[in-house]
Amino acid sequence: MSDEKISTKILCAIFATGILSFCGVAGETAMNITFPVLMKAFSVNTSTVQWVTTIYLLVVACVVPLSAYLKRSFKMKTIFLVANLLSILGVLIDFIAPSFSFVVLGRLVQGMGVGFALPLMFNIILEQVPSRKIGLMMGVGTLITAVAPAIGPTVGGLLTAHFGWRSIFLVQFPILLASLIAGIRSIEQKSEVQRESLDILSLLATIFLFLGLILGLHGVVDHAFFSFSVLGWLLIGILGLVVLIWRSTTLDNPIINLSILKNRKLTGHIIAFFSFQLGSLAMSFLLPNYVQLVNHSNTT
Repeated sequence: MSDEKISTKILCAIFATGILSFCGVAGETAMNITFPVLMKAFSVNTSTVQWVTTIYLLVVACVVPLSAYLKRSFKMKTIFLVANLLSILGVLIDFIAPSFSFVVLGRLVQGMGVGFALPLMFNIILEQVPSRKIGLMMGVGTLITAVAPAIGPTVGGLLTAHFGWRSIFLVQFPILLASLIAGIRSIEQKSEVQRESLDILSLLATIFLFLGLILGLHGVVDHAFFSFSVLGWLLIGILGLVVLIWRSTTLDNPIINLSILKNRKLTGHIIAFFSFQLGSLAMSFLLPNYVQLVNHSNTT
């Protein structure tokens, strides 16, 4: 197995899931460019318009932890089809959105699709790529999602300046269709699927964890720290974390196996990667808006 080459079918499956993830991440950073435009188009303020990004990342954060359960319970092609169709639906909603609420709804739906797709690409690599090629393909898979934040703002700025903000979603549509066709033709099931029950309490704890922390931090913009809009939501997020840790230590197959964090080297890498992503995504939001709102430059 270690000397085998990566088959064309597996490469195509990685391409299909990778492009799906790429569109989601690139679209997320591209939308950061459009905030001043959306504020004028829909008459919303800065704290409201950032829900375009916040709701997307919130949904992704809630869906990704389900990847282990989904992999054990459903076929990879089924997960891919759901992910791709949700992404296409989200893009279409945003493209025709008559109001800001529909823009947020479209981002929510697309976030669900990307949340399913991101782990799927790496599951295919780890399960179906020959062992000696796994490192190479993990690098390629990571490169796909790492390049997207760099391309997103550039392409988003150009498209918004010349064709309007809706063109960001129009461009994604044929790419997602190509991904859908490639995935249907290439994704195969290698591991056995056995439907298992989902721990609803762990799922709710995960949702409250991210919802509480994100809404609490979001509330700092308009509310006092000791109000429910800030401290209250933060406490709900902390409670969700406590419940999630408790369920992780008591279940045989938890949604998230937090016991791996006992490995200090792994934990150090996770903290470093988290810090890098935090800084990268924060700057991709702050810089485009500073350039447009403070310096009064255009999207390009």
